[in-house]
Amino acid sequence: MDNNRFDTPVTVKGAAGSNQLLRTAREASDYLLNNWPGKRSPKHREALQACHDALAGDKPAMNARRAFIAAAREVNVFVSDKAPAGGIAGT
Repeated sequence: MDNNRFDTPVTVKGAAGSNQLLRTAREASDYLLNNWPGKRSPKHREALQACHDALAGDKPAMNARRAFIAAAREVNVFVSDKAPAGGIAGT
């Protein structure tokens, strides 16, 4: 199941102005489905498909990460694609 883990997490704006760290294609997919603040554009659909492909093992998680970042930038929820300061817990 770790094949859907991102090499480096993606930070996006979460609820109430807090930041949310997404570490896997599953977390990105959940965000796309349940927390998406903008229109469901073609980039949103591409990101969702890329996440599903990664979860199915058909494509690498890196593809899902790239597509998710593109969609997040489009609706201004993207914060960072760098590892958080202090490293990543649990890795």
